[in-house]
Amino acid sequence: MKLRGTVIAFLCIGLIVCPWLMGSQVNATSTAPEGKITVLNPMGTPPEIEAKQMAPRLKTLDGKTIYLINTGFPNSGRLLEEMSKWFKANYPTTTMVIVRAGMDNIPPNVMTEIGEKADAVMLGVGH
Repeated sequence: MKLRGTVIAFLCIGLIVCPWLMGSQVNATSTAPEGKITVLNPMGTPPEIEAKQMAPRLKTLDGKTIYLINTGFPNSGRLLEEMSKWFKANYPTTTMVIVRAGMDNIPPNVMTEIGEKADAVMLGVGH
């Protein structure tokens, strides 16, 4: 315990004394140019976000076609399979379609199919 207390004391003294010593050396040998410098923000400028109205809720799921999109996150396929089983057990007249596609690269033919046949879509996005 004595060694630990001694080490902590030396570290505290070092934290107090070192900036004072370094500050005097840096000021004495500083070669920073006088005047203005330009600093760029690496974050860029985000585009304007346009709020959109949410789709209206379905009054019933009976007889509807629901697409479940597996976006490839770990275990999302298993989750969507279980959701599909639940829907089939609780809404037997509902058609469930599971499609494997990325979140931002859903193939055009799948998007067309969803537009023509789907009443609702659920994405397995992950965390």
